[in-house]
Amino acid sequence: MTDPLDTTSDRRPGGRTARIRAQVLDAVRAELAERGHEGLTVEGVATRAGVHRATVYRRWRDVGGLLVDVIDAAGEIDWQPPDTGSLRGDLTALNQEIQESLVVRPSFAVALMAASFHSEQAARAQTQMWTDRYAQCEILVERAVERGELPAPHTDARSLLIAATAPLYHQLVLLRTDQDPHLPERAAQTAVLAAGAGAFSVRREESV
Repeated sequence: MTDPLDTTSDRRPGGRTARIRAQVLDAVRAELAERGHEGLTVEGVATRAGVHRATVYRRWRDVGGLLVDVIDAAGEIDWQPPDTGSLRGDLTALNQEIQESLVVRPSFAVALMAASFHSEQAARAQTQMWTDRYAQCEILVERAVERGELPAPHTDARSLLIAATAPLYHQLVLLRTDQDPHLPERAAQTAVLAAGAGAFSVRREESV
């Protein structure tokens, strides 16, 4: 497979364009993580990326456009939900990934969430990204149903996933507590127990 960042031939379709996009988006991530939304500027991104600011303005127009493309790029990553063989294990692994992204300093994930409150473009893009990511993770619940881990054939996968992951955001983003190495597994286990008790089951007529 051809490396999209390969610069050995600018004549390859998308070669130079892909390289410049990668440089600019890397610069956006770094600037956003270090300076926050308030310090994110087209000029700063262009300087860090090593490209002319006119190039950035021409393709992305403004900071909102840069943020949207960064979010879109996150959705393009070939990421697959965990598959550990159990719902508890899958949710724990998912939570561990989330925790790692939130506790690293500076945290791009946290900075991007903050930026979405200042840019309607970014907010819409982030909502779509999260919608797509939760839909992608619904397979964790589907596999659990197939394995017989969940008692009902009709389980609201989205609600279960939100319940399992929400404690990470609540503790680390809202309360800004120190990292708890046991939180990913504890939150996963709580959600699994609740699901086993039918907390996320929906009646057949509601699922039609």
